[in-house]
Amino acid sequence: MHIATLLTDPAAPALDPALVESLRNAWGGGAALWLSPDEVAEFPLERLPDNRWDVWRDLQGMGVDLIVQPSANRRKKMLLADMDSTMIRQECIDELAEEAGVGDRVREITARAMRGELDFEGSLLERVALLAGLEAAVIDRVIETRIELMPGARILIDTMHAQGGHAALVSGGFTAFTARVAAVLNFDEHHANDLVIENGRLTGDVTRPILGREAKVEALERIAARLGLAEGDVIAVGDGANDLGMLHRAGTGVALHAKPAVAAQCDVRINHGDLTALLYLQGYARSDFAD
Repeated sequence: MHIATLLTDPAAPALDPALVESLRNAWGGGAALWLSPDEVAEFPLERLPDNRWDVWRDLQGMGVDLIVQPSANRRKKMLLADMDSTMIRQECIDELAEEAGVGDRVREITARAMRGELDFEGSLLERVALLAGLEAAVIDRVIETRIELMPGARILIDTMHAQGGHAALVSGGFTAFTARVAAVLNFDEHHANDLVIENGRLTGDVTRPILGREAKVEALERIAARLGLAEGDVIAVGDGANDLGMLHRAGTGVALHAKPAVAAQCDVRINHGDLTALLYLQGYARSDFAD
């Protein structure tokens, strides 16, 4: 059995019941269940539709996300989340680069790395090198003035905690940022790279080993094993090429507002919803949210 979920932007919910019924009838689905009025509906399917990606493309033009997934084991016990452009709106290294006067150059490298066009570790070292000499105190200023949480972040983590879940933040960014974001959102743990600071200034380097794509997979394995969980008990979310390893290994891997080249390699793609979509995918209704 499978479950088909249709959802829209919660800031402007406009899911047409006629659309839901039309698709349900076309696919021979069971009765539709509305998880949030005008925003999210789901229905069961006996088999995976052959034309789901054709329908997905049509619905994207209507501002609707479509996810078809197995109905078994939808409720997850652990969240593994990327930080930059996932739990927060920004890329932290790009914000630091703006302060260092090299914003355009670093943004270009970041975009190529997140699309998978550049090796992540090499591109990280190249970008960090451009920050050499920046005052470490700038980090706090960037956090206070430039960093915004992604919509739905607090509700996602609070709801999973209320259901006994564990939340881990795993980033290819920097611990100076993950520590603050993890504290604000009540993550149970966080892992990232450490910027090297000497005499109050960034040296342009990070400590080794670098936390990149493989390290995120290793974090999934290590944390799940420590908690006595199977990898199928994990829901992972990210947007960049360095997230693909953990997205493929997790029971549910969600490409959230991801780069097209990344989303194309994932079965679960959220382009219109926010982080609360991860709760709807698990079968939670809006009334179940811990908000």
